[in-house]
Amino acid sequence: MGNGWVVSAGKTYELPHLCLCLFRLFFLSLSLPSFLRAHLFLFSVCSVVLSLGFSLPGNEEPWAPSVLEMPKRRDILAIVLIVLPWTLLITVWHQSTIAPLLAVHKEDGGDAHRDFSQGSDSKEYCLSDRDIVEVVRTEYVYTRPPPWSDALPTIHVITPTYSRPVQKAELTRLANTFLHVPNLHWILVEDSQRRTSLVTRLLRDTGLNYTHLNVETPRNYKLRGDMRDPRIPRGTMQRNLALRWLRETFNKNNSQPGIVYFADDDNTYSLELFEEMRTTRKVSVWPVAFVGGLRYESPKVNSAGKVYGWKTVFDPHRPFAIDMAGFAVNLRLILQRPQAYFKLRGVKGGYQESSLLRELVTLNDLEPKAANCTKVGSFLNS
Repeated sequence: MGNGWVVSAGKTYELPHLCLCLFRLFFLSLSLPSFLRAHLFLFSVCSVVLSLGFSLPGNEEPWAPSVLEMPKRRDILAIVLIVLPWTLLITVWHQSTIAPLLAVHKEDGGDAHRDFSQGSDSKEYCLSDRDIVEVVRTEYVYTRPPPWSDALPTIHVITPTYSRPVQKAELTRLANTFLHVPNLHWILVEDSQRRTSLVTRLLRDTGLNYTHLNVETPRNYKLRGDMRDPRIPRGTMQRNLALRWLRETFNKNNSQPGIVYFADDDNTYSLELFEEMRTTRKVSVWPVAFVGGLRYESPKVNSAGKVYGWKTVFDPHRPFAIDMAGFAVNLRLILQRPQAYFKLRGVKGGYQESSLLRELVTLNDLEPKAANCTKVGSFLNS
């Protein structure tokens, strides 16, 4: 054992290196409690001694097996004696440190939240939550569609649609809006010979209250190819079929309140719009954004709250210079005026709305909504 070297079972160890290992173990254990630090140091010393093969005189017989096997057994034993105390130590330390925190947080969690809301130090609150991960269970409470209410009038939304690559995407966007509107009945009318499976599945999957109709625009109202006669606005026959369905379904003396609204499938609608139109007595009107080459078109309203004209670029002298998305009609008025339809012939482009409204009301009967037609952003249509 001279010159600072230790020879054990055919292996050579350097004493300074072993002392350095013990020194490191000692400093690593300084942050631990004293009783744990003592046990750790004792276990480490014992394991190093065993790995060196120190033995008392006269006790060499237990290590009598071959020289090649003895280092292997001692090495395994040394590894076990080193790893085991560290594992036990970390486990005990982790439980003794974290468990009290979890118990205190569970008992005083409600008080902590209350104190925080009453103006306690926000830094302390954040620091405590930084070390503790709390699992929050949430419940999905939204129902689709919203529950039906007997106190609200039903909004009958009439939407003409036709087959095209973006049809499903646009109908899906529209359905997602309608799912947030209570007491809504969607009348979807396809421009086709038969009801398509695509629209049938889409309506069924939405969970909305709906009526699915179809009527194809005759070919003599179309030009060659798939171009339509501009004198026949798209959706005219489909809207008229929906109006006929309403009149055949509801009696003119029907006491159930309802509103009729024409919502094209390529538009975007604010949820506030549907709440505004529920109070319609005859025909209500409001601004429509991004139409007719303007940022918005709007009825002109005087100080008495009456409509006297139209803010529009395209033919402002029309009887009702308004977009299809800019008005709603009381269902009772639709039932009482069976002659009111969108005219299919003899009507110029842009006059479809006027052909229906002039059969229902006069300009003085219109009811301006959206704060006397001063709000536009809340009723956005594209």
